[in-house]
Amino acid sequence: MNLEWTPNPQIELNTWAHPVVDKKAETVAAPTQRLREVHYADRLFLWFLRAMGISVVLLLFLITAYLFQSALPTIRQFGTSFLTTSVWDPVKDVYGALPVIFGTVVSSLLGIAFATPVSLGIALFLNELAPRRVGTIVGFLVEMLAAIPSVVYGLWGIFVLAPWLQSTVEPLIGNNLGFIPLFEGPYYGVGMFAAGIILAIMVTPTISSICREVFRAIPRSQREATLALGGTRWEMMSLSVLKSSKPGIIGAVILGLGRALGETMAVTMVIGNRSEIVASLFAPSQTMSSVIANQYAEASSDVLRSALAEIGLTLFAVTLVINGVARFFVWRVTKPKGSR
Repeated sequence: MNLEWTPNPQIELNTWAHPVVDKKAETVAAPTQRLREVHYADRLFLWFLRAMGISVVLLLFLITAYLFQSALPTIRQFGTSFLTTSVWDPVKDVYGALPVIFGTVVSSLLGIAFATPVSLGIALFLNELAPRRVGTIVGFLVEMLAAIPSVVYGLWGIFVLAPWLQSTVEPLIGNNLGFIPLFEGPYYGVGMFAAGIILAIMVTPTISSICREVFRAIPRSQREATLALGGTRWEMMSLSVLKSSKPGIIGAVILGLGRALGETMAVTMVIGNRSEIVASLFAPSQTMSSVIANQYAEASSDVLRSALAEIGLTLFAVTLVINGVARFFVWRVTKPKGSR
């Protein structure tokens, strides 16, 4: 039996003509190289985004540290009496922030009281009643109110709103409700009442836009269920929309309150800038932001600058807390179902 191997020329020819190539190795090597490049770019972009997020937190920390360091002299000198006394005397370097805290709280609450029903009506109309084209146009015009500069609101308040309040609105309210301490006293035009109206106009876009997003998060099935049970359109909106949106509406109102607390220029121009506590809404007053805007540039002593910095620190802390609470309420309504 002959076991000698005889080479086949045809096979050798095909082998030399078509060399064996490890295509699997090339297929794996090429995507691996591309994936490494893509991963490198993704990691660079991820670290960039992390740096931006950390920079915001760092900026808040630096602002807080600067305000605290600037306010430290008055914190040591006056303690808690700075927030509970009413004397503001730059000549004697005696300062109490209670009147400006009172003016800030009252003017902001007054603005929220005016803006909340108007904002809810706007949000319900745009989300539930208005045709799509009309809702788009009206929604755009309402949001444009937020784009108007604050100083423009202040000029309009001085030359249009204040004279109208002094000649028409305040006398009408005073003649009919003057026995109430809130509406007694002379009619200045500028004062707490004018500041509340200005703030109401300025926070209306914020409250209405957030309420619209909250209403959109309510499932359509709830509306259809109310109508299927024989409810009217108003009952559908009051039961299925408003009642289910209470936490979100509260969050929108609180967020608008945070916006009103920090408003500066428009309020400074129409509130009258008098540091005193008066029950009448017609009387001039002063807010924390307005006293900083009026006096910081001309502060002649270190103690006065420190007192203004402490007012800024107080306002900063209150605004952060209010915005955090508002975001929590809005998140409770708009969060996806099943999320913790």
